[in-house]
Amino acid sequence: MLILEIGTPHGTARVHLRQVPDPIGALVLGHGAGGGIESPDLTAAVRAAHGAGASAVLVEQPYRVAGRRSPSPAGQLDVAWLAVIDALREKQLRDVPLVVGGRSSGARVACRTADGTGAVAALCLAFPLHPPGKAGDPSKSRLAELDAVRVPVLVVQGENDPFGMPPPGRNRSIVRVPGTHSLRSTAPIEAAVADWLPSALARRPAPATS
Repeated sequence: MLILEIGTPHGTARVHLRQVPDPIGALVLGHGAGGGIESPDLTAAVRAAHGAGASAVLVEQPYRVAGRRSPSPAGQLDVAWLAVIDALREKQLRDVPLVVGGRSSGARVACRTADGTGAVAALCLAFPLHPPGKAGDPSKSRLAELDAVRVPVLVVQGENDPFGMPPPGRNRSIVRVPGTHSLRSTAPIEAAVADWLPSALARRPAPATS
């Protein structure tokens, strides 16, 4: 495993790069708001990527590297994420297709920036559709972030997640697994990602927006 520190406009990010020989592509994942890269669902997705012949990258946002648990504002998270992806595309992940994603807050970042990263698909683990108890308040919904993604999206969601269950969409598949927002049932997560990832990486990226 290669560990890199990458400067961004909002501090230093840390990248854990787990490469495989002759990769078919790479899966780049971000962590949740208050957690790190060691969560069970991220670990399961990394195993699925390696099993499919893809490299895996886990990205620690600058606020985590600096030792803070409270996340930075969304705009700062997005800018830092894009800076990391740009740096990786220049060297370690040059000329390979990328699937971007993450768990919870990291999934939201990946969705909001999918066009800017040139990703061929997005993987959302425990996407927080709405705050707990706010299912009936349209102003609290994050569905627009999912709907805006133009490439295929796989959402792996705990069937009892208090943050809600996203609906399927034109480019969006939903896999329900046992559990809540923590997604600790790793076997079905790994199976879902392993089944979807090779075809996702075989796609061409969407045309850039003007």
